[in-house]
Amino acid sequence: MSAKISSFLYSKRCSFQPAATLASHLSALSSIKNKDAPDQNKRQGGAMGKRYTQWWTAEEHKGMDWTSKHEKRGTTATVTAQILSHKESDPQAKGGWSWGESPSDTTSTFRGGLSLVAGGDLSIASKLAPAESLSTTEKDGAVRLRVEQTGPGSQPPITIHQLFQQTLQRCSNKPALAVKRDGQWKTITFLQYYQNCRAAAKGFLKLGLERFHGVAILGFNCPEWLFADIGAIMAGGIPAGIYLTSSPEACWYVAENCAANILVVENHHQLTKILQVQSKLPHLKAIIQYRGELKEKRPNLYTWEEFMQLGSDIPDSQLDEIIASQKANQCCTLIYTSGTTGSSKAVMVSHDNLTWSIRTFGNMMGLGEDEVVVSYLPLSHIAAQVYDLWMTMIFGGTTYFAEPDALKGSLITTLQEVRPTVFLGVPRVWEKIQEKLKILDATSSIIKRKTTARARDIGLRVNYNRMNGNNSVPWGYTLAHYLVLKKIQAAVGLDRCHTCNTGAASISKDTFEYFMSINLPLYEIYGMSESSGPHALSTPNSILPPSCGKKLLGCRIRIDKPDKDGNGEICYWGRDVFMGYLNMKEKTLEALDEEGWLHSGDIGKLDQQGFLYITGRIKELIITSGGTNVTPVPIEESVKKEVPIISNAMLIGDNRNFLSMLITLKCNIDPKTAEPQDELTLEAIQFCQKLGSRATRVSEVISSKDPAIYKAIQEGIERVNERVESNAHRVQKWTILDKDFSILGGEIGPTMKLRRTVVLQLYQDKIDAFYKL
Repeated sequence: MSAKISSFLYSKRCSFQPAATLASHLSALSSIKNKDAPDQNKRQGGAMGKRYTQWWTAEEHKGMDWTSKHEKRGTTATVTAQILSHKESDPQAKGGWSWGESPSDTTSTFRGGLSLVAGGDLSIASKLAPAESLSTTEKDGAVRLRVEQTGPGSQPPITIHQLFQQTLQRCSNKPALAVKRDGQWKTITFLQYYQNCRAAAKGFLKLGLERFHGVAILGFNCPEWLFADIGAIMAGGIPAGIYLTSSPEACWYVAENCAANILVVENHHQLTKILQVQSKLPHLKAIIQYRGELKEKRPNLYTWEEFMQLGSDIPDSQLDEIIASQKANQCCTLIYTSGTTGSSKAVMVSHDNLTWSIRTFGNMMGLGEDEVVVSYLPLSHIAAQVYDLWMTMIFGGTTYFAEPDALKGSLITTLQEVRPTVFLGVPRVWEKIQEKLKILDATSSIIKRKTTARARDIGLRVNYNRMNGNNSVPWGYTLAHYLVLKKIQAAVGLDRCHTCNTGAASISKDTFEYFMSINLPLYEIYGMSESSGPHALSTPNSILPPSCGKKLLGCRIRIDKPDKDGNGEICYWGRDVFMGYLNMKEKTLEALDEEGWLHSGDIGKLDQQGFLYITGRIKELIITSGGTNVTPVPIEESVKKEVPIISNAMLIGDNRNFLSMLITLKCNIDPKTAEPQDELTLEAIQFCQKLGSRATRVSEVISSKDPAIYKAIQEGIERVNERVESNAHRVQKWTILDKDFSILGGEIGPTMKLRRTVVLQLYQDKIDAFYKL
């Protein structure tokens, strides 16, 4: 049966044609009838979310109408006319939102920006750049899209600008961004958001941004970061985020690699990094500082206010022409890998990678309108861009920007004020929230602790029942939820969060069950920069720990060269698979095989229901001198679970004759510098006291080789050793390091992943001591 589908970002309908003739048929789209917007149910993710959950559960794609209710609200021309009418009547809409004087040409800017859509010209979407290969390493290259003939993988491709215009049709006056300035939350509508992006695009053109050249952004998350990013895309450039903690040399690497014409920096501190390497950046034409006063005037150095006025004399037609020339199968943005497994690589992500995969991902999660997210993870990482930038744009949600010291302690305060409906945390963030809640519980009265324990026990049982398809609840659940569990959620600002996601690394069973017990189940997200973010995920209808859920609909997963237990390398296929690594042909060929499958480097297996399990990583695999293959993560996680005072554990043994382990203890973090301190956390101190130890500092434990603590760690490791498959998997020696791993120390990357190669270098002397005769 030929499937009749609809473009998910057009107010147009068509009968779908085979993928080979997609480009020539996309222009033959007819208008649809007006329909009302769906009612939203925030806790369940809205009417649209429910509908997509149904087909996700059954995975019956054929013959379905893929246009969501959001896209059936009116014809393009009608909605555009309404926006323009509002634009003229609303004095606040006349100016861009740029922390100062607004660009002088925003009225004509907006009219020019929508003229293509208002006129019904959809030729941009109907034409793709010529391409025969599924990959490219050239910045101006194009790829053959992996469009399916039916189902979610068959949706017509569009560009980021077309996505933005579709959102404007229904959400122009809704708050898109919110940031705290001078102690007050200030919001930006989608219309103002779009105007500022266009003003930034004109500014880049004025500064000489060349087509397919880079705009590198170095700074903490804020509206200006997004204006620069999307403005660069509109102007025909390619944005590239740089991690805040990057050294001057690392900044140079990114800027040089993407041939950056423009560098956008947050403040003087970040500016100084660029000034140190400016002479080695031949493509660089200008630097823009978006926060703080310039400490000295330099040629081609601009404040944000100056920059936003630069392009006022650039005609709309010039910008529109560049926008119109952009193709969905060309590079849209660059995501630089964090370098946990070697040198950083520039992941080329196309317009279609983003617009298709994130829409599909959001539908599987059951997202509706009015979602609220908190932006705090580095925007230079794909995970933050998926949630904070593209997901809210697609669904019409609001992104609230956390304070720059979010990961140093202020995140909880922001969560309490914003109360997000969707929240993504890496495992370490969830562990920190868990620790905070445990401290609150430990300092409460005995009666309250017992009541909380009883309520959490009920909550855990209810969520395990739901996981197993049983919706029955034990007696007292309603009271437990509203009188106890809801208050625990509110203590960390998650009381209206219907979707809590975890990703980037494995999460412990203890943390997973803790949040289950307070009615905040954590849904795993699995993917990588090379898959434009998520490729597999857990949802309320498909959660089976310790799996990371099922594949993204319209995509495929293959286990390459499985062993007798079904474990092999996980390979991806789908429209989320990246274009290639910029200027790295060999690395691209390593990642993408001849058939176009992306090799993840992760080891895993699929069960009969399609659930994906991650069991290791090829590049993290330890091969002992005796030839035994050891996957370190399960052993490390088991040791941490057995001994709660342990913060990090790293297994050693590659090319060695036995396994050893580096251990760090849970300690307080300096809220200003994020540097691990000597003082143990309250949880760690309580653990010591239960053992009869009076230690309150890491140094006290190490200097005295505290008998109680060392015995507890040894016994915990022995319990783990009893469960391993062979003697070669046993941990024989270990030591406690005097400081916990951290981003500042370099042992942990910006997304909280353990950087094993760095740890091996930093603690080489201690490792060598394990193996001395």
